[in-house]
Amino acid sequence: MEFETWEPVYDAILADFGYGRAGDERARDVLADLAEPFDPDRLDVAGESVAIAGAGPSLAGELDAARDADAVFGASTAADTLREAGIEVDLMVTDLDKNPGTARDLTREGVPVAVHAHGDNVYALREYVPTFDREQVLATTQAAPVGPVRNFGGFTDGDRAAFLADHLGAAELVFPGWDFDDPDVDVEKATKLRWAERLLYWLEIRRDERFSVLDGRRENVDASPIPPDR
Repeated sequence: MEFETWEPVYDAILADFGYGRAGDERARDVLADLAEPFDPDRLDVAGESVAIAGAGPSLAGELDAARDADAVFGASTAADTLREAGIEVDLMVTDLDKNPGTARDLTREGVPVAVHAHGDNVYALREYVPTFDREQVLATTQAAPVGPVRNFGGFTDGDRAAFLADHLGAAELVFPGWDFDDPDVDVEKATKLRWAERLLYWLEIRRDERFSVLDGRRENVDASPIPPDR
């Protein structure tokens, strides 16, 4: 995903939420000062099936999908659920808003963690990233990439994990623990889930793949933010 391709969608996300670029760029620059270069090719999933484990309530009942995959990318607290079930996580994707201790522990165990910078997590970046094994930190942004901070596409932890797996050449993506209609989330989170749905729809078009997590939903996805060239 080149930033020029991602940028129109990013602009639509900023407009929808009323966010500004300046906050994202400030957080990105903070993370750039804390991070070291990370070669994503270390996450060798080319030709493999990758479970993109979401942190929704359905994950506990869908763990077999993660067990059966060749690799597992866990979004946020999904990493805790997976580890408690004895399922190894190959990558955690997080903006540090819920379980930074898990991210720290994983890096110290030699497991890569994709740490994301955005407008309202500068404090968390400064507090927690210095406690990580920085060799295991893959720094990401939703703004333009700078230095060691990369942008593979995606907005929420879960869809960022999917875009990263795509970048790494995954042959198949499966999605345990995704609950687009979770009634227990607030309005902002519900809007983020709508964006996650749109972004996965865009990704399946780009991959010429049909994600089962979108079955029964894709016909109603608002695809207007997706670039016409797909």
